Amino acid sequence: MASTTRQPEERSATDPFQERVPDSLREELQLFGSPFQFDSHSHELMQLVRAAFLGLPQHKLLPGERCQIRLRLISRKRPTATPEPPPMRMHSGPGLLSGMMDAENFVVLAPIEHTALVVVSKDMLRFPYHVRYELIEFAAFTLASRALGLVPLHAACVGRSGRGLLLLGPSGAGKSTLALHSCLGGLEFLAEDAVFVKPDGMLATGISNFLHLRRDSPALLEESDLSSQLRASPIIRRRSGVEKFELDLRRPEYRLAAAPLEIVGVVFVSAGRDSDRASLKSLSQDTLIARITTAQPYAAQLPTWDAFKTHLAGVQAFALRRGRHPDEAVSALQSLL
Repeated sequence: MASTTRQPEERSATDPFQERVPDSLREELQLFGSPFQFDSHSHELMQLVRAAFLGLPQHKLLPGERCQIRLRLISRKRPTATPEPPPMRMHSGPGLLSGMMDAENFVVLAPIEHTALVVVSKDMLRFPYHVRYELIEFAAFTLASRALGLVPLHAACVGRSGRGLLLLGPSGAGKSTLALHSCLGGLEFLAEDAVFVKPDGMLATGISNFLHLRRDSPALLEESDLSSQLRASPIIRRRSGVEKFELDLRRPEYRLAAAPLEIVGVVFVSAGRDSDRASLKSLSQDTLIARITTAQPYAAQLPTWDAFKTHLAGVQAFALRRGRHPDEAVSALQSLL
């Protein structure tokens, strides 16, 4: 009998979209309070998934919702030697969202179906931080807001006993340093850069994997195991050119929020200092709404924003001027909790 094995070009003709690529690897994780399933045929990509999301607290917020992310690793015919990947460009169509670096490195999301496809070229594995942060985490974070209906905030969050404080402020205001010292000072850490809030109940969740700190941050820490840990951490380079330590917080010595935190206060962190001592100034509800809307232009245009603003009623708001040392600002936050 003649062989029926198809040659590669024949398989390409019958499966031009490569829909039959087997997904032999799977990770099922609890992220943003919901189940997330990652499928791939690539050990390298699944390792980046684990680096991003394994070992996180198991928040339960939307147990009935489920998201799936498929990851594909492909060959590029002509690898290009570049100092960093091309910047992401966003595109959309009815029911679809996408982020694209180039023709072989992109994310396509279908929020209504709770699914995403991440495609990565083999040569892009030279940039593991960008693949993890700008492709894999981008897919998960976007599904959290667009599929699960959570309000995405560019903010940090710390708390205690189920109560949380949102920390907002411009780049360089010291939110990450304040979050680290809050963690060291007995508060729980929920997230550094992206907080996701369920408007009904004002419960916040996030990914408490890394803290990103400026390279001069060890000067604020006493010589200790933490200082040595920070200096030994990988250094990542933001698109802005700023280099930061990437400190992994999934260690026993750090207090991560074991459950979603109810937002009871919003603190706007100022980059300036009034004096050597930290100070808190109470803000009105009108000022809170105006400032948070200005500070969150992406979230403010989502359908969930009006419900979020409604449930902000009764949440206290403050402006924080940091003192000479971050521990003084931590004491101010502790007084609010």
